[in-house]
Amino acid sequence: MENVRSSPGPAAPVPARLGRNAGRYFGETIAIETVMEEQRHWAGAHGWQVEDIAVTPQWSLPAFHRAATAAHRRRIYLSAGIHGDEPAGPLAVRELLRDNLWPDDAEIWLCACLNPTGFPLNTRESAAGLDLNRDYQSLRSAEIRAHVAWLQRQPVFDVTFCLHEDWEAPGFYVYELNPDHRPSLAPRMIEAARAVCPIDTSELIDGRAARGGIIRPEIDPALRPEWPEAFYLFQNQTRLGYTLEAPSDFPLAMRVTALVKAVEAALAAE
Repeated sequence: MENVRSSPGPAAPVPARLGRNAGRYFGETIAIETVMEEQRHWAGAHGWQVEDIAVTPQWSLPAFHRAATAAHRRRIYLSAGIHGDEPAGPLAVRELLRDNLWPDDAEIWLCACLNPTGFPLNTRESAAGLDLNRDYQSLRSAEIRAHVAWLQRQPVFDVTFCLHEDWEAPGFYVYELNPDHRPSLAPRMIEAARAVCPIDTSELIDGRAARGGIIRPEIDPALRPEWPEAFYLFQNQTRLGYTLEAPSDFPLAMRVTALVKAVEAALAAE
């Protein structure tokens, strides 16, 4: 498969917000078991190695691995579905697996849904009431203990992507952890998303300084007693990490497309 390149398109007409979210996400939901079956189907159909990360003897989390076909390899990690009220991430993973438009040099490790028990409840937390994306230091949950044990068996990644949504946001935005000041992938992700989705151009997003839809936060995990996945990855697996946030008060199909286009644009970078 040849490298897929996304060129910035014209800004999409800004649709009206749905106005459903009040204090939390009240938008469209998904049947997560069906979505996970489809993820697994497309991964297997395109030759990915499929692995089950055992959480308990009764259930597991899906993980997929794709080998690179080019001599030079970029080691890339993607995850989605750590919050059960953010359905666009698992759907975007399904679309990426189905379309199979991966660069030849991309060796990819993919955790397609980290919180399957939260989706039937349409809650940020797991069925046990834990925010899994704040558990990567204390490791209270069986899901994150299993995920961390799996990550510890993987190599260091060149870049990581965590797919999320924000129920309050007026547009798409990106967090970047890039202390070595490597060429940033954030602007090309913002431009790819802009063609299909509004961008949050606020100077303050989620309480942090932002510019053009990009947040480059202070990187001091000691100041965060409850680590998100991105902090664990930065501390242990990568020096370049991105968290993609789709605005979940807009139509679900638009949010999915924005995440897909942003990932494709980032992976198309040399």
